[in-house]
Amino acid sequence: MKELCLPPELSSEITAIYQSMVSAYDQVAQKLSLTCTGCPDNCCDSYFLHHTYSEWAYLWEGLKDLNSEQLNQTIRRAREYVSQSRILLTRGERPRLMCPLNEEGRCGLYSHRLMICRTHGVPATLTSPDGRHLRFPGCFRCQELVAENFTRPADAPAMERTALYQRLARLEAEFLGELRGRVPKIRLTIAEMILNGPPRITINQN
Repeated sequence: MKELCLPPELSSEITAIYQSMVSAYDQVAQKLSLTCTGCPDNCCDSYFLHHTYSEWAYLWEGLKDLNSEQLNQTIRRAREYVSQSRILLTRGERPRLMCPLNEEGRCGLYSHRLMICRTHGVPATLTSPDGRHLRFPGCFRCQELVAENFTRPADAPAMERTALYQRLARLEAEFLGELRGRVPKIRLTIAEMILNGPPRITINQN
């Protein structure tokens, strides 16, 4: 099994993509006067699935910087998350469990949090590869602000995700290289990415 590690230049590029996401998010949040301060909810208990090997590898770059005690505690929380989420999914329920990276209400790996964690909250638009134009309403607090200040949800400012997602898709293709199309597609929670260890592939020696 060979571990898939991000080359330094791709690690820097994914950092730059994430910074662009944060900037675009902050611009829309400022226009809407949206802030997480005092919010009774915590989006870290949202059930998100992640789909890129590059983000998985980037997450593990951050995990490897934790000391052994912090990493062991994170793995323990991830194990509990996976166990509980499987029970809920078997019942047909969407899990609403605290992310194993959350420590005392904040992300313990904030600089390495993934794409969905950085874009969740404000309204967003996206043009899918098949040409469909999609709009996402944002978190419940954001939807309340939009309802109070705009006649229609479509009138509210929104974060355009298409170009950012395209950049990440290109980075993923470069990261996988000749492995693209040969490795299985992934649909993993952060907890599963933690428990599975860094992304690895089987190398055929023949």
